[in-house]
Amino acid sequence: MAHYRSLAYARFPKLPHFIALARLNGPIGIYLLLWPTLWGLWFAAGGWPGWHLLLVFVLGTVLTRSAGCVMNDIADRDFDGRVKRTRNRPLAQGALTVEAAVVFMACLLFAALILVLTTNWMTVGIAVLAAIIAGVYPFMKRYTYLPQAILGVAFSMGIPMAFAATSSSIPKLAWLLVIANLLWTVAYDTAYAMVDRDDDLKLGIRSSAILFGDMDKTMIAVLDALFVAVMILAGTVAESGIAYYAGLLVASVLFVWHQVRITDRARDACFAVFLGNHWVGFWVFAGVALDFALGH
Repeated sequence: MAHYRSLAYARFPKLPHFIALARLNGPIGIYLLLWPTLWGLWFAAGGWPGWHLLLVFVLGTVLTRSAGCVMNDIADRDFDGRVKRTRNRPLAQGALTVEAAVVFMACLLFAALILVLTTNWMTVGIAVLAAIIAGVYPFMKRYTYLPQAILGVAFSMGIPMAFAATSSSIPKLAWLLVIANLLWTVAYDTAYAMVDRDDDLKLGIRSSAILFGDMDKTMIAVLDALFVAVMILAGTVAESGIAYYAGLLVASVLFVWHQVRITDRARDACFAVFLGNHWVGFWVFAGVALDFALGH
C-alpha cells in the first residue's frame, strides 16, 4: 500500500496537499459528523436502512465534511499561518492556491449533490440548507463568541435529512436528536477551542472557550449532561430498550473521563478530549443499532 501511495504522490505531487486540505488524513471530524447522522438514519428506518441510504449518507458525510474543511481553510487562510496548530495547512503555507481550493470544493459539493439527488426533494432541500449553514460557519468566529453553535446546527443537519429520506417527514424524535447533537457539538468543540484560545485572543478570533473563560470545564460538563438528558428523552419517545441506554451509560462514563483529562486545561489534553468524543458518538450508535437488532 505504501508503495502505491508513493507512486501516486510522485505522479500527482499536489495530492498530499489536497488530502490534507480535506482533512482526509485526520478522519475524526468525519466520525463526529457521521455518528449522529447514523443515529438519525437508524431511528428513522427502525433499524437497518438498506445499502442505498447507508451509502448515500456515509459517502455524503465524507464529501460534505471535506468540502466544509476546504471552505474553512479558505476563510481562515490569513489567520491559520499565525496559529500554532494550523500554520502548516496547505493554504496557510502556500502549497495550494485559493483558486485550486475553490475548484476542489466545488467538485466535492457536486459529488455530494449527485448522491442526495438519488433520495427525494425534501432531503435535497435540507441538504442545500445544510450547505449554506456550513458555508457561513467559518466566518462566524469573527462576529460571535458561539461559532460552535453554528457548527452544531451544521453537524446536526444529517439527522432531519435521514428522516426525510426515509419517511419524508421530520417527527419530534428527529428534533430531539438535533437538540442533543447541538449540545454535544458545542461541548466537544469548546474543548477544541481551548487548544487555540491563547492564539485566538491575540488574533481577535472569538470562540465559546473565550466566552466561557474560567467556566469552560463547567460548561462542557453542563452541556454533556444536557446531551445525556435529551438523549434519554429521545429514547423514551422512541420506546428504546436496554441496549440503547447501555450505550448512553458508556457515553456518560466517557464524559466523566474527559472532565478528568482537561482538569489543567493543557493543550494536548484538550485536543485529546476533542478527538476522544468520537467514541461517545460511536457508543451511542452502537446502543441504537444493537437495540434495533434485538428488536427492543
